[in-house]
Amino acid sequence: MEWALPDPFVIDIRVADEAIDAYQHVNNSEYLRWVEQISWAHSVALGLSLERYRELDRAMVVHRHELDYLAPAFAGDELQLATWIVDCDERFSLTRRFQLARTSDSKTLLYARTRFACVALSTGRPKRLPEEYRRIYGGAVIVECLKEEWNFSCRTGNR
Repeated sequence: MEWALPDPFVIDIRVADEAIDAYQHVNNSEYLRWVEQISWAHSVALGLSLERYRELDRAMVVHRHELDYLAPAFAGDELQLATWIVDCDERFSLTRRFQLARTSDSKTLLYARTRFACVALSTGRPKRLPEEYRRIYGGAVIVECLKEEWNFSCRTGNR
């Protein structure tokens, strides 16, 4: 698979019949669910589970989603979804990028970006990233130089 950025965290997805809408393709809400699914899977792989979030009384909550739908997916399609952490300001927020591709033809179906904000689980109020988040999420930031389809310029990540 040709990914927009190097060293992605990737999950495999097989499109279930339940994901199909009245237009006979994957419903847009399903893509968002997959973005959430891979975000959690990547966080857990980095060592930051929901249990750890609770212990630290901190959570990364969605501030903004941007999804660019490029082509539809259909029932039975085998897909790969990739994510990268492309920014961690080491204060309050981090940003992930996503790319969804069909394995049969390597066609990119979706590009997405999500910005997360740090909050205290106990109050829901904004809080600074704990040192553990700064170290783990900040250490996972990759150099961001995105393809023209995303219409973003190249720049160096935090790490």
